Amino acid sequence: MDSLLKLLDKNARLSDAQLAAMLGRSEAEVTEQLAALEKSGVIRAYKALIDWDKTDREYVTAIIELRVTPRKDLGFEAIAETVAGFEEVESVYLMSGGYDLSVHVTGRTFQEVAMFVSRRLATLDSVVSTATHFVLRRYKDSGVVYQGQRKDERGVF
Repeated sequence: MDSLLKLLDKNARLSDAQLAAMLGRSEAEVTEQLAALEKSGVIRAYKALIDWDKTDREYVTAIIELRVTPRKDLGFEAIAETVAGFEEVESVYLMSGGYDLSVHVTGRTFQEVAMFVSRRLATLDSVVSTATHFVLRRYKDSGVVYQGQRKDERGVF
């Protein structure tokens, strides 16, 4: 199973036949295993990783650090579920260290993201503080390099 998941993590477009050949298994066995992984929730989705900077879509991404007060008997779960429910939110992670939740947000403008933070996130009862960091450029995401290596044009003396 681990080998199958690693192959899918690198390239989710591989067909069942290709996966079977790479794993030395039958196609039917791979198809059955994939169905079981999807049903159990191990495989949550198949998603393309898109370099939005190469499109005409205008957007900004921000990583927001949230310090929160966990709720009695629920810990961080309740606030994390609330935050994850916002349409603007791409990802939410429970963190160790100086803050509690890392929230990844996408919006059309810096101001739109700032207004989301000030009007929707910061006003939640459990939120103690926020710190917003705007992503200026992606170099690597989910193991995929976005920007090619820059050629050293300085020359040799």
